[in-house]
Amino acid sequence: MYVLPYNVDMTEIAITDARGRLASIIDTAKREPVYLTRRNRPVAAIIDTDQLNKLIEDSEELADIRAVDAAWEETERLGETPIPWEDVKRDLGLS
Repeated sequence: MYVLPYNVDMTEIAITDARGRLASIIDTAKREPVYLTRRNRPVAAIIDTDQLNKLIEDSEELADIRAVDAAWEETERLGETPIPWEDVKRDLGLS
């Protein structure tokens, strides 16, 4: 798992201070992530929903790429020959 490095330039606010400033924090989060801190360490982040959706989409895409890479590595490790996609479609009656 990759963890983003702690960056002192990021927008951050202590959880205790955030309680009374939620509306302004959300406004800031539309422009950049806001990191909530506890004992001066980031423990959570508030980000724009569009940015979150993009991150989730990108994460799913990356997971797919990693799965394909793992399948190719397994094929090579076992010394197998992949079946061409055209043959699979033909055998399934899809072409």
